Amino acid sequence: MNIASFLTNTTARVPDQPAIRFKGKTITFREMNSKVDAMAHGLRKMGLEPRDVCVLMTTDSPNWPIVYYALAKIGAVVVPVNPIYKKRELEHSFRDSGAKAFVGHCDYLAEAGLVLDEMPKIKIRVAEGDNPPKGFTSLNDLFLDDAGEYPVYQTNPNDNWIVMYTSGTTGLPKGAVLTHFNLMKDAEVIAAVRYTEPHDVVLSVLPLFHCYGQTHSLNISIYLGLTILMFDKFNAEEVFKAIEEEKSTLLYAVPTMVNRLVELAAVRPPKRSGLRFCISGGASLPVEILHRFEKLFHATIYESYGLTECSPTCVENPFGKPPRPGSIGLPIPPFEARLVDENDHDVPRGEVGELIVTGPGVMKGYLNQPEATATTMRGGWLHTGDLARMDEDGFIYIVDRKKDLIIRGGYNVYPREIEEVLYTIEDVIEAAVIGMPHQDLGEEVAAAVVLREGSTMTPEDVKQYVKDRVAAYKYPRIVNIMKQLPKTSTGKIFKRGITLD
Repeated sequence: MNIASFLTNTTARVPDQPAIRFKGKTITFREMNSKVDAMAHGLRKMGLEPRDVCVLMTTDSPNWPIVYYALAKIGAVVVPVNPIYKKRELEHSFRDSGAKAFVGHCDYLAEAGLVLDEMPKIKIRVAEGDNPPKGFTSLNDLFLDDAGEYPVYQTNPNDNWIVMYTSGTTGLPKGAVLTHFNLMKDAEVIAAVRYTEPHDVVLSVLPLFHCYGQTHSLNISIYLGLTILMFDKFNAEEVFKAIEEEKSTLLYAVPTMVNRLVELAAVRPPKRSGLRFCISGGASLPVEILHRFEKLFHATIYESYGLTECSPTCVENPFGKPPRPGSIGLPIPPFEARLVDENDHDVPRGEVGELIVTGPGVMKGYLNQPEATATTMRGGWLHTGDLARMDEDGFIYIVDRKKDLIIRGGYNVYPREIEEVLYTIEDVIEAAVIGMPHQDLGEEVAAAVVLREGSTMTPEDVKQYVKDRVAAYKYPRIVNIMKQLPKTSTGKIFKRGITLD
C-alpha cells in the first residue's frame, strides 16, 4: 500500500490526460509520473531512505506534488510546513519529527535557515529556486531524468506517511500521524460519494501544506485522473476568470474564499459559470453567503467538516441532494459520528454535545505524545473538541468550539501560542487572545493586554511586535490595552468576560 499508487495507476489508465496546469504550462500524468520517478532517484541518491522524515516547506507549484509523491515512492515520511512560518513556529516540528531532510524554497529560507543552523542532523538540504545558498542543493539538480522508473516502496497500512503539526490550546504543537491507509481511504470514500466527469477541472486554491488541500485538491484529483488548475495562492480575480472560462470546474474552498468570490460577483456577475459544485470547509459558512454564492454562480455549495486528525474530511452534506444551510451534513460512510456528554454518553437529539468520530481517516495518534493520544482517542473515538447538535434526520450542526481555537480565513490560530509571544514583551503583565466574529474571515484574532504602570506602548506597538514573530495571518489585528482582565473565582483569566472595542 502506497499513496503513490494513485499516480501510477492513473498514469497507466490515462497517460496523456493533463494532470496539472500552472501559469500557462501543462504536464500530463505520464510526464508527472516521470518527474516523480526522477525526483525519487535524486533524493535517494542524496541518502534519503524509507522511513526517513523530510520537511516539505516549498510553495504551491507543480514541484510540490512532485516532491510529495517522490517521497511516497521512496517510503519516506513527510512533514508539510507553511513556508511563511517563523523560527519559533518551526523549531519544535523540526526537532520532534526527527527530520533528516529538508526541501524548501529560496524565497523562504531565512527563518528555516535559523533552525537548520542548530540542527546538523538534517544533512539533506534542498532548495527550489534560483541560486540556492551555500549548503543547499538545487531542486532542479535532483531530477535524474535518465534513471528510469522508480519502484514504489510497499508500505504497511499502519506505516507513517504524514506528520501534520496542529497546535492545541495548551502546550507544544502536536504532530498528528497519518498513514498511507488514512490518506488513501479518505480520498477514496470522498470520491465515491461525489459525481465527477473526466473533463472536470479542479481549481486548486487551498494550500497544499494543509491536509484539506492535500486530500481534496491533490489526492482525489490524482486518484480520479482529473486535471488540476493550480494557483500559487488564492486570487479571487483569477479564480473568477477560471470559473467563467473553463467548461466544467470544481472548487474546494474555505468560507473566506467563497465570500471574496461573492463580493466580486456582486459587482460584476460572471458572464457564464462553469462551476459544477463547490465544497466549503475549514470553518462555518454563513448561510447568507451560501445563498448568495449559489445564486450568483448557479452552483451548489456542499458544506463539509473535517480536522487534520481525520485526514481531514469525515462529515459532509450529501452530494446531489439539497444541502441543509448551517449544517455540516452527515457522516460519510463508513465514518460514524456521535454527540456525547463529558462522560462520553450519547446526548439526546437536539441537545448539544461534543462531536466524536471514528472511521478510516482517523489518525494513528500524536507523535511522541501517548497521553494526548489516549485522551483524544479514548474509547476508540476521535474527540474533536467541537460542540454540536444533531437534528432528527441525523444532520449535524456545529454550535461552538470546545477548544479556544480561532479559525481565521480557514487558517488555524491558537491563542496560547500568541499569548506566549505577548508575554515575552517586557511591559505586558497579562494577556488573553480570543476570536472575534468577522464577516469575511469568519473570525479575527484579538488580544487584550494589561501593561506595566508607566508603559508607553500603544496597540500598534503590540501588533507590530507579534507580527514580527509569527506568520502574517496569526498576529492580532485588534488589540485593547486594559487596566485589568476579568478573573474566575480561582484567579484564572475569564476569556468569556472580556469585552473588546
